[in-house]
Amino acid sequence: MDEKMDIQNIRRLAVRMRKDIVEMIGGDGHVGHLGGSCSCADIVAAIYSRMHLNPENPQMDDRDKFIFSKGHCALTQYAALAELGYFPVEEIRTVKELGSRLQGHPDRLKTPGIEANTGSLGQGLSIANGLALAMKLNGIKRTVYCILGDGELAEGQVWEAAMAASNYMLDNVVAVVDYNGLQATGIIKERFDTNPVPEKWAAFGWHVIEIDGHDIEQIENALDEADGVKDKPAVLIAHTTKGKGISFAENVVSFHNGSLTKEQYETAIRELNCQLKELNEGGEGL
Repeated sequence: MDEKMDIQNIRRLAVRMRKDIVEMIGGDGHVGHLGGSCSCADIVAAIYSRMHLNPENPQMDDRDKFIFSKGHCALTQYAALAELGYFPVEEIRTVKELGSRLQGHPDRLKTPGIEANTGSLGQGLSIANGLALAMKLNGIKRTVYCILGDGELAEGQVWEAAMAASNYMLDNVVAVVDYNGLQATGIIKERFDTNPVPEKWAAFGWHVIEIDGHDIEQIENALDEADGVKDKPAVLIAHTTKGKGISFAENVVSFHNGSLTKEQYETAIRELNCQLKELNEGGEGL
């Protein structure tokens, strides 16, 4: 965007995005990835608020790029793109419908603002590296942001890509690990324990920054720090809560990918409206 948002406006954007996520799933039996979409909403809002982009010209050469490696949570990215004007917000209600531009995983051939088809886990960082190398070769001084899930770190290709980014000194790559501690079938430590996460990235030659992934000031400071890193890639280990912002969904594995009852849908919208009201009245809110 042309002008970076202030902290309070990023907070508002993140809550509006969570509302959009709930709207995309609805309360009529449709299934969607609520938990992991909401856990990274603050991070995605902060990143998009600083990216050099033009919704009227999504393919302009001189742009920052965003790769959502955990593409099953594309609802978050759709919400950000809609809020920033890539397509009408009303269009989010067509998610997963036959013929819609907004499918369960992002499709770069259909949806404006999408850089790659993602969601086959483990591949996003490799794509980000390729884009970053091409930008360096073309003299484009912009950044490639890549969001990975913590469950995704069990994929071997993530670590091959991590080694490659370090080897090629890709200081125009900023990765973010959405570290919410849960995956589709349960607690990560009980399924495929990838800990210790920060130490692993450091061992692979990355500049590591550990943050609260719901504290916008921490996210902004970390992104500023990452911008200043030279000759190596940077990674934010963002500690988050799955289902953040929706009381009944927080840290509940079943909302990794599930449906909402009419009552749950109405409760979620009511809670998020209350959060927006508090932010609009000047409170710190989140």
